[in-house]
Amino acid sequence: MIKLPNLSIALQEQITNNSALVEIPADTEILREGQYVKVIPLVLEGLVKVFTKYEDKELLLYYIQPNGSCVMSFTASLKNEPSKVYAITDENCKLLLLPVDKVAQWIGEFPDLNNLFFQQYNLRYSDLLETINQLLFDKMDKRLLDYLKEKVALTKKNPLKISHRQIASEFGTAREVISRVMKKLEQEAKVKQLNTTIEIL
Repeated sequence: MIKLPNLSIALQEQITNNSALVEIPADTEILREGQYVKVIPLVLEGLVKVFTKYEDKELLLYYIQPNGSCVMSFTASLKNEPSKVYAITDENCKLLLLPVDKVAQWIGEFPDLNNLFFQQYNLRYSDLLETINQLLFDKMDKRLLDYLKEKVALTKKNPLKISHRQIASEFGTAREVISRVMKKLEQEAKVKQLNTTIEIL
């Protein structure tokens, strides 16, 4: 039986018996925008990034960490609506794929599953408020440094193996903007850039 914190033994048994355990490499799209959701991912290991897109711009909304799930997938699946976001693995991940029809059944039978998704809603709401506040009030250099610090905290890796282009994609801006701000942070001795990595000092 797969051990899932804060869920009853009976629910853990149901999930173990009815869900698929998969290992997915980094940089793999696991949910497309416009896709109808048939399974809801529960992250056991690794990190998943959730994005939104408007015209040709992308914006990172939040990360899904171990023992977390994607509330946008959950909402879309229960309403039988196409997904408004897309998700990509940030590193090698182990995911538990919960079938939507079973999740709808379990919600009525197991209150602790409701609690799990309510907690995820609260986390994502806080994440989105933080993103909005950063976009509205923070200068780009602070946003970028905060982003790098969060990435270090989540991945437990410093230096980070990440490109200016990847950061720009997650910020919804141009690579040149990120390169210019990164140079400023390096001059201020807040980061150190090597060929393929960025280190927080």
